Amino acid sequence: MSDTSPHSENRPLTAFAIVIGTVSLFASGDILIKYLTTRYPVELIMAIRSVAGLLLILAFFWPRMGRTLWQIKRPRLVLCRGLVLVLGSLLIGHALRLMPVGETISILYSFPILVMILAIPLMGEQVSAINWGFAVLGFTGVLMVARPGGGLDTLGVTFALLTAILAAIFHLMTRVISMTETSHALLFHTILISVPCSFMLALFTWEGYLPNLMDFGLMALLGLIIIAAHYLLTVAYKYAPASLVAPANWVHIVWAALLGWLFFDHLPDQWTILGM
Repeated sequence: MSDTSPHSENRPLTAFAIVIGTVSLFASGDILIKYLTTRYPVELIMAIRSVAGLLLILAFFWPRMGRTLWQIKRPRLVLCRGLVLVLGSLLIGHALRLMPVGETISILYSFPILVMILAIPLMGEQVSAINWGFAVLGFTGVLMVARPGGGLDTLGVTFALLTAILAAIFHLMTRVISMTETSHALLFHTILISVPCSFMLALFTWEGYLPNLMDFGLMALLGLIIIAAHYLLTVAYKYAPASLVAPANWVHIVWAALLGWLFFDHLPDQWTILGM
């Protein structure tokens, strides 16, 4: 079926493969955010990447879809989803600023546990015993990574945990909305909400200087990566239940830890590695 079809189809293997590609893109974006936050405010990075993402959508989708990009059936739910993403992006940006990439993403990925739990009462989904077992193991791992006295920044841990809650809400909303909205229109409205919100945040935190050409290009590249990842995520949730797709996201932790070591020469301690 077309990825712009508004109805759902059960193809779990396809969804799983798409999510693997999606989290690989997200991990690359995490590395860029970590680097850029050592030089610029998180809010400025969000603003520039949002504009780059919006321009990409308009360049590729507008010629083919035109005004249909504006057509959505659940505007309030789409707005709420967009605001959840803005707040989550802000919090995870500051978490990455304060903590190593691998540890930050390990804590963030407690969200699949929340997705599986919330999907039962909110969406009527059935969770298998195997998935519950993975959830328990995952939660144990998060406790090991975020343990008191582990050397991680307390505020950074708090930001990452709050982002996990928002990520669970975002994924469940994506599952619901993708049944009635096209992937293109949903992505367009998500970034459209992000642009003014991130610019308002950037104005409040602006330090009086703009990025150099190289860093500006990296921020724009970050926007392209995030747009591609969110588009694939929207497609994945058309093909399988949220409780089935969410565990695949844990591959993000492996990529984040590996890239954090390659680019920042950071190796997690033995307890953190065990928790991952």
